[in-house]
Amino acid sequence: MPTDFLSSARKQFAYYKLLGEQALSQVSDAQLHWQPTAESNSLATIVKHLAGNMLSRWTDFLTADGEKPWRVREAEFDTDLAGRAEVLGRWEAGWQCLFAALDGLTEADLDRIIYIRNQGHSVTEAINRQLAHYPYHVGQLVFLARMQAGAAWQSLSIPRGNSAAYNAEKFAQPPHQAHFTDELLGR
Repeated sequence: MPTDFLSSARKQFAYYKLLGEQALSQVSDAQLHWQPTAESNSLATIVKHLAGNMLSRWTDFLTADGEKPWRVREAEFDTDLAGRAEVLGRWEAGWQCLFAALDGLTEADLDRIIYIRNQGHSVTEAINRQLAHYPYHVGQLVFLARMQAGAAWQSLSIPRGNSAAYNAEKFAQPPHQAHFTDELLGR
């Protein structure tokens, strides 16, 4: 089970990374900075926050508190990322830090205690914490991108009206064990 946990967690993180990228690809450069209200975050701001969190949490994951002294969380909500390249650069830097740390873990690490803001978590708990946090924000990215793309939006899941056909295809296959992301991520 523990080895399966690490593999499953990695696949789930990769899935949410892909969803975010697919959402971001459907908006213009200007739309990356659009805010529905003055109090709302833009796509670029959400990416900046996610990247800041990832870099803080996953740098020296096993040996340093996940809230690094160099992190300035409040600045993550400043709207100062210039263009798409800078937004996507932040996005990629955060995810690469996460995957490097995750790929360095072994089954033996899962019960180790790490700290986030001086609060102890098992490695499993810390991974689960981030598996709740990042999809929350990726959902925001998808929602904002979909609002802006309008009728041009390309569904990231089963398009409306296609559920019966999708299920028929799935149930036409023999029962098997697979991770839900395998076909989406090409594995």
